[in-house]
Amino acid sequence: MGHIVKVRKPRPVNLDLQTIRFPITAIASIAHRVSGVITFISVAILLWLLSLSLSSPNGFEAASNIVNSFFAKFVLWGILTALAYHIVGGIRHLLMDMGHFEEMESGSQSAKIGFIITAVLSVLAGILVW
Repeated sequence: MGHIVKVRKPRPVNLDLQTIRFPITAIASIAHRVSGVITFISVAILLWLLSLSLSSPNGFEAASNIVNSFFAKFVLWGILTALAYHIVGGIRHLLMDMGHFEEMESGSQSAKIGFIITAVLSVLAGILVW
C-alpha cells in the first residue's frame, strides 16, 4: 500500500518591508490598533500626573512645571492625536459593522476621510496644548 504524502509548495515570502504596499484600509486598521495601545499606555502617564497634582501644593507646582515643558506638551499633543484617531477609527469601524463602507472604494474613502478628520483634530489639539 502506498502512502500519499502531501508536499507543501514553497510559498513566496517577501520580508522586505520597503517593497510591501498596504492598501489604505490596512494602514487605517493598523493605525487604529497602534493608537489604541498609545491611548492605553498614556492613561498611566495621565493618572500619574493627576496623582502628583493632587498630592499637595508642592505636587501641584511640580505637575504644573512638568506640563509646561516643551517635551511634555509634545507628548500631550501626541496623546490627544492618538486618542482622536482612535475615536475616529472606532466610529468608522462601528459604521462598517452596521454595513456601511464595506466595498473597497467606499472603505478607502472612509479611511481617507478618517485621516483628514484626525489631521484637523490634531491641529486643534496642538492649539489647545500650546
